Amino acid sequence: MKKFVINDEFLQQLETLQTIIKNNVSGMFGGNRRSKTFGSSCEFADYRDYIPGDDITKIDWNVYARFERFYLKLYLDERQMHTRIYIDASASMEHGDGKKAEQAIRLAAAFAYLSVCEMEKVSIYVIKDGAVHEIISSLVGKDAYINSIGKLNTITFDSDSYISKAIIPSKVGFGDGMSIIISDFLTDNDYEMAVDHLIGKNRDVFCVQVLSMAETNPQFKGKFHLFDVEDAERDYKKNIDRDVTAAYKMALDYTIGRVRGLCESRDASYMFAPADEDINQIFFKKLTDMGVLK
Repeated sequence: MKKFVINDEFLQQLETLQTIIKNNVSGMFGGNRRSKTFGSSCEFADYRDYIPGDDITKIDWNVYARFERFYLKLYLDERQMHTRIYIDASASMEHGDGKKAEQAIRLAAAFAYLSVCEMEKVSIYVIKDGAVHEIISSLVGKDAYINSIGKLNTITFDSDSYISKAIIPSKVGFGDGMSIIISDFLTDNDYEMAVDHLIGKNRDVFCVQVLSMAETNPQFKGKFHLFDVEDAERDYKKNIDRDVTAAYKMALDYTIGRVRGLCESRDASYMFAPADEDINQIFFKKLTDMGVLK
């Protein structure tokens, strides 16, 4: 990455969303989709406000002595859900101004934050060529999140991406949470089998497609010699005119429809996230429309 996407300013932006996110999460990230409960294991997870009728033995009196407010300690049991986030680290994600790569990192960090706020474990991976590489492993709680999420700044986007070849042999868990794939999906390589594999593992699947403005609204005109950033042997010499632009837009519509249609046919979730779109717009418009936030 050319700059630190995960910085104090971004973390403060997430922190300002904390109350809204924590009180309004539903659907894929909320209690409606999971069977886990807070148990009596010794692993501390977080605090929440005391509600009349709660077990008073779980009140943290030390915290009360400091803040004069009742907070309950929450613990995790064996049924804790596990959100697994996959970032496509192919060269096409860095192509141009790098905004797709930056958006992918922001989205991964934000989805991880949603999951952490819901007391879920989170692991984040990158897909490079035909393998999955773990960047963050099974973090729990906001302290662990703050201490670990900066690792996403170390991701380099410089390879090809074989999503199915990478995900299918990896450990994905069975029925214990959501799998989120963040990619431009601009590939001839198979990714359908990965989605089917995750669905077959009884996981909730969420495909997030990130595209740049140059890809959705190209301004090329005249003679160009273009190269595939992931395959130097593939190039394209053409006079870019109105007909070529129209054909490109048809191909792009097909590519987007291919991913969306796959998700719809598998009862998975799909979201289109332009590289230039503000994270607030994604959270409070698109995720609300999808039912992720109330």
